[in-house]
Amino acid sequence: MEQAQEAQGSLPRTAAATTPQNPWPLRVLSEKLKQHIENSPESWVEGQLLEANVRNGHAYLTLRDVDVDYSFSVTVWASVMRSLDTPPEVGSRVVARVKPSFYAKTGRLSLNASDLRPVGLGDLLARLERLRRALFDEGLFDPARKRPLPLLPGRIGLVTGRDSDAEKDVVRNATLRWPAVQFDIRNTAVQGVNAVAEVTAALRELDANPDVEVIIIARGGGALEDLLPFSSEDLVRAVAACTTPVISAIGHEADRPILDDVADVRASTPTDAAKRVVPDLAEELANLAQARNRLDRAVRANVERETQRIASLRARPVLSNPESMVQGRREDLVRLGQRSTLAMRASLARGHDSIAHLRAQVRALSPQQTLDRGYAVIQLESGDIVRSAEQAPTGSEVQVRLARGRLAATVTHSHTPEEGNTP
Repeated sequence: MEQAQEAQGSLPRTAAATTPQNPWPLRVLSEKLKQHIENSPESWVEGQLLEANVRNGHAYLTLRDVDVDYSFSVTVWASVMRSLDTPPEVGSRVVARVKPSFYAKTGRLSLNASDLRPVGLGDLLARLERLRRALFDEGLFDPARKRPLPLLPGRIGLVTGRDSDAEKDVVRNATLRWPAVQFDIRNTAVQGVNAVAEVTAALRELDANPDVEVIIIARGGGALEDLLPFSSEDLVRAVAACTTPVISAIGHEADRPILDDVADVRASTPTDAAKRVVPDLAEELANLAQARNRLDRAVRANVERETQRIASLRARPVLSNPESMVQGRREDLVRLGQRSTLAMRASLARGHDSIAHLRAQVRALSPQQTLDRGYAVIQLESGDIVRSAEQAPTGSEVQVRLARGRLAATVTHSHTPEEGNTP
């Protein structure tokens, strides 16, 4: 005993102090792990029961995470089992108050449950509603974020279960509507613990493919618990981050998964998704034929209307007898020529009369006209006109200009009349 204590006292105090020459015995590590783990406080956890074995009143359970493939052994002692309202059932979703337990002899880590409660439908719906409200407040459901579907996608990405009715419905109905449609299909788990991870990975892979123009996530309905992966926050955010339009085709009308709210288009069923993603070839051909008929009628009506218009134009006199227009213009020219000739002659006559009148006036004012009436013009030798007797004193030589001819004369006598007297 004393040797053991001495040996114990020589052991390293911490794990970091151990060496190959001075290691811990395995029991020391086990005891220290047990002490550390069992000092952890109790916590509430949620999961799905994979196994439930009841022996001697004790329940030995396997609890798995609802989203990823993590599981843990849980022990429910008989004293706790007696206080439960309902015994644990495989496949049920539960919350448990657990505390870690480490069995040092075998190095087995497990959880001891002091309370176990099934998660009711009301609790699930309330939790989903809280998540839905939080994502709505973030704006992930904003209609402005919704991307329009392509008119005729060249390639459609489809995420669905392997050999599922949803896959068959989408492919069959889309092919019936548009035989040339092409699919890029990713088969994943659509319920259970692996569903979220597999659907998210397939979604991101299809979104990264530039040939895929639209993605359909399809499942043929199911119970609320089965559809919980399509309300996972991780999957919802992955859909919101996609650059490719996404159609949610989860065939469950009663309780809509959150995926329906964040997707660009919600289809009520996989068949509805097929109808939304491609047009109906027969319907398009019918529409094309109808459009061609309308176009044909419109062209015919236009041609007929223009034909009638041309006939109406041809029936007009100017086109039925074009010479009448020339004859009318010819008559107009003759009439205008006559009017201009008459106007010119009248203008010339008025000009002649005006000239004769002006000539008469000029002649009336002419000195010659005065001479013709018997008057004479007397000029000095210098040529100045004599206007006063003083200009031609006695003995002056003057020229007398008559109406016809001239006279030379000598002034023999001159008389100047007194002022105020008329000569």
